[in-house]
Amino acid sequence: MKILVTGGAGYIGSVLVRLLLARGHQVRVLDNLMYGGEPIIDLINDSNFSFYKGDVRKESDVEAALNSMEAVVHLAAIVGDPACAKNEDLANSTNSVGSRLVYEVANRQGVERFIFASTCSNYGKMSNPEEFVTEESALSPVSLYARTKVDFEKFLFSQAKDGCQPTCLRFSTVYGLSPRPRFDLTVNEFTKELAMGRELVVFGEQFWRPYCHVVDLSRSVVTALEAPKEKVAFEVFNVGDTSENYQKQMIVDEILKQIPDGKIKYVAKSEDPRDYRVNSDKIKRELGFEISIKVPEGIAQTIKVIREGFIVDPDDAKYKNV
Repeated sequence: MKILVTGGAGYIGSVLVRLLLARGHQVRVLDNLMYGGEPIIDLINDSNFSFYKGDVRKESDVEAALNSMEAVVHLAAIVGDPACAKNEDLANSTNSVGSRLVYEVANRQGVERFIFASTCSNYGKMSNPEEFVTEESALSPVSLYARTKVDFEKFLFSQAKDGCQPTCLRFSTVYGLSPRPRFDLTVNEFTKELAMGRELVVFGEQFWRPYCHVVDLSRSVVTALEAPKEKVAFEVFNVGDTSENYQKQMIVDEILKQIPDGKIKYVAKSEDPRDYRVNSDKIKRELGFEISIKVPEGIAQTIKVIREGFIVDPDDAKYKNV
């Protein structure tokens, strides 16, 4: 396929693009290089790779990037609650207005598939902490980031059935190594702090999240792109594994198995707007997707790159979204 990946130079995109190229697809990236182009600079040498520097909010950029494409993976966004809260106007114009523009141009140009990177943050806070949420559970976004994702999901599912066919992938909380490393994500940040010999301060250790390695989130996109259209069109899938839901305390315990002398300070926090455990059985049942990496292995990988000096300064601001 000829596939456009918006945000393809980012944390997830730089992994996904490599997976798609390895499977023989022709891949084009549209990215404004907000965090630089180093994660994909080597791909310029690949004849099946092309790049457009542009903005998903600018119609001429989107039209040029979508020319002759058969599928779109829409990753480009202001990602995460802190980044969206810091610049609400940018978040709205990118995540809402820009996303609609990408879909509308894709639909107009006859693109067949539209894979949208949504989030399990859409579920907000579980009404019953003993239960798991599924794709049919009520959405209760409690942040601007999640609200923009929920609104765009609704927009996609209101579209004509005979047009560009959307699939929404609700990603678990991501972690792991990428060509664009990030150390502002829970598993990566906690591991980094303890691997560098610091005291880790943990707020609200009792709250639940689902976790999924960046490689597996990227693999889920490949799975959706290569699945028969009738299985994925106008469908939503939670992406992860039902067994990979953790409380922060459980994440810390897994790290301490590998860094036994780690120093932890817990700070009580009785309320968090997000607290949810996610059932991801549908994507396994319907598409045969299974994760390949679990949290303990991701922790081990991060410890290795920190302790062996793969990254000179893990505290550098370029490894964070805010």
